[in-house]
Amino acid sequence: MIIERTNLPGLGVRHAFTTEQGHRIAVIEYRVGDRRDLVHDDPNDPDGTIALTLTPAEASALATLLGFPELAAVPA
Repeated sequence: MIIERTNLPGLGVRHAFTTEQGHRIAVIEYRVGDRRDLVHDDPNDPDGTIALTLTPAEASALATLLGFPELAAVPA
């Protein structure tokens, strides 16, 4: 699986990947405001996009539930 990292000038960083079923999942880390957006996009259903805004604690809890260690912030 390839995780794409895209700098969003003035906003932060987007980490994204495509599932085997063709769904796009991205996490946007904002430089300001301590928030994370989680976006799920279904290319076959434009109305199937789901977006959640998570606090750092919520993002950490979700990562733990999914079995991932907490990610350290990387300076831009």
